[in-house]
Amino acid sequence: MDRRRPAAAGFVSPDPDVHQLPRPSPATETAGSATSSPRCATPAAERRSHVEAFGSTEEYEETCSLGEGGFGAVAKVRHRVTGETVAIKRLTDPEDEFCREELLREARFHEACGAHPFIVGFHGVVRDPATAELRLVMECVGGPSIHGFLRDQGSRGRLPLPEATVRAVMWQLLTGAKAMHEKHIFHRDIKPENLLISDDGRTVKICDFGMAMSLSEAPPYEPDAGTLWYMAPELLLEKEDYNALVDTWALGCVMAELINGKMLFDEGRDEDGQLREIFEVLGYPDDRTWPWFSSTPFAIELLPELDVHHRNHLREMFPEAVLSQQGFEVLSGLLTCNPDERLTAAAALKHPWFAKVDALELPRKEEVSSALPKKEMLVVPCA
Repeated sequence: MDRRRPAAAGFVSPDPDVHQLPRPSPATETAGSATSSPRCATPAAERRSHVEAFGSTEEYEETCSLGEGGFGAVAKVRHRVTGETVAIKRLTDPEDEFCREELLREARFHEACGAHPFIVGFHGVVRDPATAELRLVMECVGGPSIHGFLRDQGSRGRLPLPEATVRAVMWQLLTGAKAMHEKHIFHRDIKPENLLISDDGRTVKICDFGMAMSLSEAPPYEPDAGTLWYMAPELLLEKEDYNALVDTWALGCVMAELINGKMLFDEGRDEDGQLREIFEVLGYPDDRTWPWFSSTPFAIELLPELDVHHRNHLREMFPEAVLSQQGFEVLSGLLTCNPDERLTAAAALKHPWFAKVDALELPRKEEVSSALPKKEMLVVPCA
């Protein structure tokens, strides 16, 4: 199984300053609370059994290609009547049933998320009249992904990022994740490649809903989802009743990467190897810290052969010199192995670290693009 799914992508409009956006509303949700996995309502994505095309590809004129991957391609297009610039995603193999299903899944969950400043906008589905092929119409975000941005900043010797910048990015991402989770949607593939920066450097948006799921679906869930190095321990252990907390674990991995410019857990080559790397940093769970863990095949079959310890080394990797105590409390709360004790997006946003969030001012598009190969600028949100 290939965990390294094609990266997601850049898909328009000028983005508002952080200070012009509403602050997260006060919430009563706490770490790992039941609110993070509601079953009481059926979201729009699940009420609709299909997605209808509302227009034709002939209404758009392609201006350039934004990127292509193994399953799809994205083009920058202009609406012939309104002049609006958007992005259209098409499948490279429209006959592939799996890819078609994933394209429609992405459309359903994009639509269900609605308009949100920190989620890539969805305009709808159009049909190619010549082939009847469906294509997604999305917002065209002008800047690079977080992955491309960090690569660029590293090459310029500009890492680590200031803590205020990390905080501003994480506030936006957690706010976007909170909005998804409140609509009973979890992403399952949050990673730097799927987080896009606006061309003015002031907004970060979550994209690529090809792996998203609804929390209204009853378990068991398929654990084979996401990108290995950002997968939560419960996914790696094939827990079948996981929830939106897999997203907050991934956001913890992203936060660590924003701080030091590299993946936190990057040496795993399979699920067991990834788990060992996580536990070497965070400590192996025991019956006190995560009772469910002791019943897993990993704990029963492999743990006796390992030299285990229960000490958490995360603070040693992120000392006070690079991350304040309050910032570390958010990081460690997101990177908690037991999902019942892990911070939800709503709980993280209530932490005092976010009491004052500066406006995000990353380098503008032209300040980043010159140092990046063209293929790094926008990557394809598919498969």
